[in-house]
Amino acid sequence: MLYETEEAHRAVAKTARDMPPSKTDYAIDARGLHKIYRAQKGQPAKEALGGIDLRVKRGSIFALLGPNGAGKSTFINILGGLTIKSGGRVRIWGFDIDVNPREARAAIGIVPQELHIDPFFTPREILDLQAGLYGVPRRERRTDEILRLLSLEDKADAYSRTLSGGMRRRLMVMKAMVHAPPILVLDEPTAGVDIELRRQLWAHVRQMNAEGVTIILTTHYLEEAEALCDRIAIIDDGAVIAEGATSDLVGQMDAKQLVITPEARLARVPSMPPDVEARLDGEGRLRVHYHPRSVKMAVILSALSDAGVVVADMTTREPALEDLFVRLTRGAGGSDSSDGGDFFGGEI
Repeated sequence: MLYETEEAHRAVAKTARDMPPSKTDYAIDARGLHKIYRAQKGQPAKEALGGIDLRVKRGSIFALLGPNGAGKSTFINILGGLTIKSGGRVRIWGFDIDVNPREARAAIGIVPQELHIDPFFTPREILDLQAGLYGVPRRERRTDEILRLLSLEDKADAYSRTLSGGMRRRLMVMKAMVHAPPILVLDEPTAGVDIELRRQLWAHVRQMNAEGVTIILTTHYLEEAEALCDRIAIIDDGAVIAEGATSDLVGQMDAKQLVITPEARLARVPSMPPDVEARLDGEGRLRVHYHPRSVKMAVILSALSDAGVVVADMTTREPALEDLFVRLTRGAGGSDSSDGGDFFGGEI
């Protein structure tokens, strides 16, 4: 049990709710966060986090991305008190996790990737039990409200073993909400969930965020992060290699692709301006790759006109978060990052 008495829970919850906004501009504030796992069973010591700095603003939806083994889970486990940091400082909702560990844990709810649900309990019983572990007084519990919020009230008294995969995912989110934390961490919440249930879950996430909950998300579905999140951080090998507004990060990819369908099939690629690459694909379309900062689209269209190419149809493709992620995390074995990476060579 996190709180030995109901009075302790109320004191901690009130402190988190009533903290002046000036002191809680950042929901998460990590400085110089360092973690080294000790050597064991013949394996050398491993540095999981190399002194990272990371701040998450209140009220945002923040994505934490990175390949497997990058350090994301270690970071989340430190926030949740499951892993002891080796160095640095972390504040959660303004509370230092070393100085005020209970207040810090009261301010955060973590939804793990793995499903941990007792199959012989109902959702209502599971939520009541979880609230009890947090010391939430019965009169202050929000069980019915949470069941309604995530559209599970009709299954409130069914055994959890009878729930579908998507319902169990939602139940995991509910467990993290029972103590009304202002911060919710979702670790791969849509892994293995079908498209419709994924959309429903994201609708609920947006609703919670609109009500003031700060959301921190890890996911391998990069299109979700791009569509949902205000800001993104990419972690690789224990270091933050990129962080900023989603649009700004994607905008770093100075690359654009035109897909042109000519009225008459082309026998060869027409002459293009300098620093513009073009090729014909198997369907006779001309794929043109260029850097918008140095080459204007009008120059390319003028070159096509001069070559006698009549355009029947044209589409454009902007770089996506996935292109940036691949460029930053593929390592030294990839091609030079100045060429636009996989975005230039990829298909639409």
